[in-house]
Amino acid sequence: MRKWLITSVFLSFTLLQFCTTTKKVTQQQAPATITTSYQKDISPIMQMHCTPCHYPEQGKKKMLDTYAATRDNFDDIITRVQLPADDIKFMPFKSKKPPLGDSLINVLKQWRREGMPE
Repeated sequence: MRKWLITSVFLSFTLLQFCTTTKKVTQQQAPATITTSYQKDISPIMQMHCTPCHYPEQGKKKMLDTYAATRDNFDDIITRVQLPADDIKFMPFKSKKPPLGDSLINVLKQWRREGMPE
């Protein structure tokens, strides 16, 4: 009986070392705080998806190449990138560039929530 008890205790301790607490798992899954800025996050998206139409040299439409221009036109930008692709106001226009994915649209929305930092 003593052997059985010692074996049980040993197995219990061995198994418990591989267990994690709910608190530990929750902390690992908690998303990191993300801070966006125009220079680091928004400008690259604008350059990648709005060139050549809205950037200097080649640009023939309203320029969106600065912080102020992007900030002042943001409501229109965010509305248009979320329209159905067959809508005449959808951007990027006529599939000149691939549409923004959900992750990039979420970065734009996050920037707005944070007060559009430069």
